[in-house]
Amino acid sequence: MKKLLPLLLPLCLGACTLLKPVADAPVRHLLEATVSARTPTAGSPSIAIARPSLPPYLERVELVTRTGDGRLEVHEKNIWSEPLDAAITRVVADNLRRLTGSTNIQPSTNFITRDYSSLVEIRIERFDPLPDGTLLLECTWKIQPIAGGDASPKAFRTTVPIPPVTEADSNRMATRITAMNEALSRLSRTIAGRL
Repeated sequence: MKKLLPLLLPLCLGACTLLKPVADAPVRHLLEATVSARTPTAGSPSIAIARPSLPPYLERVELVTRTGDGRLEVHEKNIWSEPLDAAITRVVADNLRRLTGSTNIQPSTNFITRDYSSLVEIRIERFDPLPDGTLLLECTWKIQPIAGGDASPKAFRTTVPIPPVTEADSNRMATRITAMNEALSRLSRTIAGRL
């Protein structure tokens, strides 16, 4: 037995290093503006984009999917690189800058003083995939003038096909992010039509 111990010790140590748990790194996702880039040159309109109100189930770092039977699926390995409300604000502002050519369309937190004429407010009810393979964005929005008065909210609803996942895709959430970017582009175009 004493002669066998020196031979077994390296095998035991090797097994310990081979069988240790491996932590999978999470995949970080970022929303992006998809309206064609154009250099902003105008000083107006001057508009602030407020952080949207989100349903509580979307206010988390992980991506969430509703299932057909009313449950929520939390994708712990797929997380946002920034809070979802901040990402939506940034993308809508960037899309609107590109659509209008204005250098003064920013998230409200970027303004040091209230030197904007209107505030875009968005209240999101749904922003997630449907069982039929589309992504739904359902919200209300309004352009609130800073000078006074109350703007009435307008309803917005769009469904975007989620591209099928190919074998080359290592992460099925990438196609969902593409659909989310397109839905925000459609919302931005609708808002730009009222500026």
